[in-house]
Amino acid sequence: MPVSGSTSLTPNQTNIAATAVFLARIGWHGPTFEAPASLPLLQAAELAGQSLASSCRNGTCRTCMCQLVSGQVVYRIEWPGLSAEEKQAGSILPCVAYPASDVVLRLSS
Repeated sequence: MPVSGSTSLTPNQTNIAATAVFLARIGWHGPTFEAPASLPLLQAAELAGQSLASSCRNGTCRTCMCQLVSGQVVYRIEWPGLSAEEKQAGSILPCVAYPASDVVLRLSS
């Protein structure tokens, strides 16, 4: 069972949390980058020079799907392109997932 979580925030909660900056790590011993709560993880990674697979950037193609090993993310869209089972298992879509804490990601191979 993963130690992760993803939720949806109300607009008020989103505004309050938007100024936070978290630390994101790719794997337990991989590179780290700053992940502002105001940016999707994919965009934060790219700004930090980290390359993650991506295509649509709107949560539908699933190219960027990875595992949230640790931490929490929120979605600002009603339902990203993941099944309930995938979300429960810790899968996220970094193109539309915003950090809500420090996170550790495991990229798909």
